[in-house]
Amino acid sequence: MSGRDARFRIVLVHAVRVAMQPIEDAFRAQWPEAEHVNLLDDSLSVDRAATHDLQPTMFERFRSLTDYAETIGAAGVLFTCSAFGPAIEAARTGRAFPVFKPNEAMFTDALAHGGRIGMLATFAPSIGPMEEEFRATARAGRPDATLRSVFVPDAMDALNVGDAERHDRLIAARAPELADCDVVMLAQFSTARAAPAVSDALGLPVLTSPRSAVERLKAAIIGTSSA
Repeated sequence: MSGRDARFRIVLVHAVRVAMQPIEDAFRAQWPEAEHVNLLDDSLSVDRAATHDLQPTMFERFRSLTDYAETIGAAGVLFTCSAFGPAIEAARTGRAFPVFKPNEAMFTDALAHGGRIGMLATFAPSIGPMEEEFRATARAGRPDATLRSVFVPDAMDALNVGDAERHDRLIAARAPELADCDVVMLAQFSTARAAPAVSDALGLPVLTSPRSAVERLKAAIIGTSSA
């Protein structure tokens, strides 16, 4: 942790291993001084995929994870899996530090580009919660905005077995379906690595959740910290 500032300890909570490297890369590029700590519970994604709705036990698990982050001195918490929005919202109630859902910053950034938003997703259970979160964000500032989602099957499986090139290729192959949008979002943290391929396929602005999230965290925490 040499060169990092413990006042800016960010706790990153992951439900899949493949989300870890993209957010590490975003911190390295955008906020290298922050001290980020990784917590991984990959049973979260397994259990989420097994049920249609978030169960009460999942809400308790997210509160417990956030409690633990508080005990180790978190200046902020970022959850990196996009299928747990309501549980994250419940877990952050009453906290003295920011607790961010993975995509809320990206949604705000996307709405600044226009009203026709596209999204490429590789984890099916995340799509419904993300669409609802997007609509809630849009209602506050751009109620006429529309979101069109494209699910890319097999891409996450490819990444999980180490075939990153196939992962990127599968996502980029579906990107032209969103060519009439103003901006395209990559839904999962793990899809951030496909941004160059998607940009080449579309010629449109392409947003990733790690980049937007780090920018928002930095603004929230630096803005409330003394020099």
